[in-house]
Formats: sequence, C-alpha cells, structure tokens
Amino acid sequence: MPDAEQVLADALAATRGTDVRAAERALDRLVVGDPAAVDAALLARLTHGVARLWPRGWQPVDLERLATRRLTPRGARLLRDALAAQRRAMPEPVPSWFDDQLTELGARWDGDPGWLDRRAEGDRISALRDAVDALALLAGLPPIAVLRPPPGGPAAAPRAAAPPTGSRMLDRVRALLAKAESTTFPAEAEALTGKAQELMARHSIDAALLDAAAERPDRPGGVRLGTDAPYAAAKALLIQEVAAANRCESIWSDDLGFATVLGFPADLAAVELLHTSLLVQATAAMLRGRGERRAGSGRRTKGYDESFLNAFALRIGERLRAATATAAEERADDRLLPVLAARSDAVKERVDQLFPGVTRHRLQVRDAEGWTSGTTAADRASLDAGRPTRRPVRGSR
Repeated sequence: MPDAEQVLADALAATRGTDVRAAERALDRLVVGDPAAVDAALLARLTHGVARLWPRGWQPVDLERLATRRLTPRGARLLRDALAAQRRAMPEPVPSWFDDQLTELGARWDGDPGWLDRRAEGDRISALRDAVDALALLAGLPPIAVLRPPPGGPAAAPRAAAPPTGSRMLDRVRALLAKAESTTFPAEAEALTGKAQELMARHSIDAALLDAAAERPDRPGGVRLGTDAPYAAAKALLIQEVAAANRCESIWSDDLGFATVLGFPADLAAVELLHTSLLVQATAAMLRGRGERRAGSGRRTKGYDESFLNAFALRIGERLRAATATAAEERADDRLLPVLAARSDAVKERVDQLFPGVTRHRLQVRDAEGWTSGTTAADRASLDAGRPTRRPVRGSR
C-alpha cells in the first residue's frame, strides 16, 4: 500500500479535480490508512501550506476570513491549528503583529499526537474530508499585496519613535459611534457620527503635521476589510467612500472577499472604526426600510437592498468628506496643504506599486425606491445634504 504522504497527495489532487468518485475513493484510502502516519502527513502538509503564504502577502486574519467563508467550521478550526503548529517552527524574532493575530484568532497548539481526532468529535471520515478541503484551499490561494514585512523575511528598518497613537481620542470615537448605532433617533445618530468623523479628521491632521517634521517620516500602510455576501459590492463601495473621506485608497478583491485600504496609520484607524459602525447603521436602516416596504404595496427584492446600500454609501461619503474639509479649514496653516498633498501622492504611488491592474466597476441602480430610502437613511446617519455622485468601485484583477 502506498505510504501516507502519497495517499494524501492523491486525495488532494482528486479533490482539486472534477471527478467526485475519484475524490471519494482517495478519501477512502486515507480512512483505512494508519491514523498516526496519516495525521503526521496531514499536519506536515498543512503547516507547509500556511508557511508559504506569508511571503506571498497573506496574514493569519486574511486566511481565517477566507476559511470561514469557504470551509466548514471544523475545516477553519483545522487551519487555525495549522497556524499555531507552524508558529513553533518559525525562527525568532517573529513580528509582534503576527503573534497578536494568532492570539486574536484563538490559535493554539495542543500537541501532535491525536491532533486530528481531537477535532473529529467521533467522525474521523468527515474530519479527514475537512482537512483535505483545507489543503485544497491553501494550494489554490494566489499571491496578494504584501502589507507588512512577513515572518522570516527581512525586518522593517528601524524607525523613529512613532507619534502618539491618540488612544484616548479613539476611545471617544468608539463611544460616539456606539451611541450612534444604538440610538433610535436619526438626528442624534447624525450628530454623533459627524462628531466622530470630525474628531478623527482633526487627529489625522495633527498626526500628519507631526510626522512631516519627523526625522524618518512614516509611510503608507494597509489593512484588509471583509466584504462578505450578500451585497458584497455595496459593502466594498461603503469602504471606498469611507476611505476616500479619510485620505485613503481602497481596492476591492471580489474573488477573495476583501477590500485593501491603503493610507497612513491614523487614517486607517479612522476607516476601520467608521466602516464597522456605518455598516451596522446601514444594515439596521435597510431592515427598517424593508419592513416599511412590506407594510405597503411593495415587497422585498434584492434590487431594493442593493440600491439602498449603494445610495447609503455614496451619500455617507459626501457627508464624511464635508466633515473632513471642515476639520482641515479649522486647522489650516501654511504647512497643511503641502503636507496633505504629499501624503496623498504617497498613497497613490503605493496603490500603483501594489495594484497595477486595477479596473473599475459601474453601479447599477435596480430599484428607485431602494435608492431613495438609502439616501434618506444616510442623511440621518451623517452631516449635510447633497446630491449623490456616481463613483465606481475599484477592484483588482
């Protein structure tokens, strides 16, 4: 009988093919194989599969996001196991951000012997199928933009001391947005969200001026934000609008289910906080509008929901940009415009480096009622009135 590694290689090849019966036969051979040898081969393949992702731009949270979408809960758990197991083999030093992400994901390693059976819950056949599916996912992942120096690669060059993080300000922003999400009064949500954007815009300007005088100025970084179904395109548009209001650029990778936002640290923090809150507000408003529509003569349609969320995103973007402009006017001095222009150029240059094949997607308004309702909901969640403009969503090829 072939050794466990060969049987596993055959099972992986069959799973990635189109012959379902061949895949089941290959799985059967794994089932009747020596459990210890099969488990060792699986673990070696999984840890090798995750290790090859780090220099290709992937981070643990990126892998977790995709695994949650494409695998069973146990399959995703097996990948978290592999992350923790592979961490043991990494040469020190390992970047602190990497360990922080593993901690956030709850990835820990309980030891090699019997590791698969601990996840099998009495169903080893299903556990083997989930493990092979996890291997197939790893094997098919493409390179993506490298946003941070990966583990095992050259460390980032030493930098000057970073400016204050503004944690107290961010705590105030979180509190304002939490109130905006929970209030049932549109005017209150409007005031709270607007105040949060103004605070973050002022903090960003102060950070930009401070950084411009530093011996080693900062450079644009990036974060990835999920755009899960349903209505992934509308969620990507919301990210893009929030990013633009905070002097960032957003690129949507539809096939991988995330948008990459590039910008300077204070601006990226603002995008993450605002996007999360506004998505909650938009969803709640959409559900309310859907209920009102059911009570009338209309019925819920996908076109209504998409149009609602697209209109919400465009309107919110206008209002957030207005709040940012107001903050800039309040902080205006002779240094500000050149500093902001230089940072904007740096972000755009970073986009060109990482995403040379960007394309644009046009919005389609499928439901006029949904568009009107989404625009009205955005009025209640932000600042000033204005006409929505058609802004295409940028996506990577």
